[in-house]
Amino acid sequence: MENALVTASAITDQRQKIEQYKHILSSVISSNDIVQAKKFIDHMLSDDVPLVVSRQLLQTFAQELGRLRAETQKDIANYTLAQIQPRVVSFEEQVLIIREKLADLYESEQQWSKAAQMLSGIDLDSGMRVIDDTFRLSKCVQIARLYLEDDDAVNAEAFINKASFLVSSSQHEVLNLQYKVCYARILDLKRKFLEAALRYYDISQIEKRQIGDETIDEEALEQALSAAVTCTILAAAGPQRSRVLATLYKDERCSKLKIYPILQKVLSLFVCVDKFN
Repeated sequence: MENALVTASAITDQRQKIEQYKHILSSVISSNDIVQAKKFIDHMLSDDVPLVVSRQLLQTFAQELGRLRAETQKDIANYTLAQIQPRVVSFEEQVLIIREKLADLYESEQQWSKAAQMLSGIDLDSGMRVIDDTFRLSKCVQIARLYLEDDDAVNAEAFINKASFLVSSSQHEVLNLQYKVCYARILDLKRKFLEAALRYYDISQIEKRQIGDETIDEEALEQALSAAVTCTILAAAGPQRSRVLATLYKDERCSKLKIYPILQKVLSLFVCVDKFN
């Protein structure tokens, strides 16, 4: 490996140099050898390799990460991120790809918070490259959704708050819907039940069944409606709760829910009490 890298670095023709490095990288990826991979990364980030070359090779490396075994991929990817950190401004695109691939791997293993943490390391306010608001919104919502898989409302809320500055001007219907679902779930986890109920109920009334590439099925809308009923039942007594209970009771869709008998009992027992609170 060392001899091959030295030989490649001595090549004066840039195109030939890059091709030689790609050949070495292909061998490293095929071998699944952590030690050899780390040596390659160290060499790419050394002063022996021009920035224009190291960027291209690290880009290829990042794209090929998925070919490695899962544990090898995690080890090498985390090592690469640590080694790049002092020069991260020069390798933002490569870091983005590595973080996204590593996040996908953690997500496939249901390590939700680790996936979220990996994505949260992406610089969404970089002045070195053009990042549009749709991309920023998508990452904020994705990170929030991942944290919510672990019922982590605190970290999820931090990214939904960032998304709130972007969603008002967003024309991306799928992202806007995902934002609404995240917001409702955060309110639910924070025990702000009445606010959550209103958000869930709003989601349950979506009329479209196809938003972009995402299909909105009846089961998802039923779950949102059921969540609205549950949160309303759990909410503190008061006039607004009474109004929401009455609205849900009058909604014919609620009669098909498993929780409907409980809604009937709660309404009959507490609606009078709520009026006097």
